[in-house]
Order: sequence, then structure tokens, then C-alpha cells
Amino acid sequence: MAMKPRISVLTLAVSNLEKSLSFYRDGLGFPTQGIIGREFEHGAVAFFDLQSGLKLAIWAQDDLVHDTGLPK
Repeated sequence: MAMKPRISVLTLAVSNLEKSLSFYRDGLGFPTQGIIGREFEHGAVAFFDLQSGLKLAIWAQDDLVHDTGLPK
């Protein structure tokens, strides 16, 4: 059986989570429930429902760096 590659979530690191939320939600009209996970340290994220089950996730750069250990 051949594996069928799929992408279900695209994650972007953004310099300003609030401004980026406004851009994607208000500017582009992407549907979202807003920022979730604020109760967790480094957990704030916003998800946007795109097409065919694809989601866009935006995280603050500093939080994503903390989570992944990758350089900024």
C-alpha cells in the first residue's frame, strides 16, 4: 500500500498574535474561534478553518520557539 501524503494543519509563527488574528479573521474573513489556550504558558494559538479540512494555526514566535526549541 502506498501512503497518501496529506496536510491537515499549516502552522505559522507570527510576531504579533493579536494583529495576525485580526488580519486573517477581519481582513481575509477566515473563520475562527479566536485565540485559545491562553490559560497555558506558551499555549495561545488561533486556528482558522480553511478548505477540505485544512486548518491554519498561528502561534506567537516566542511561544513556538519555546515549544520546538528551534532558533527564532
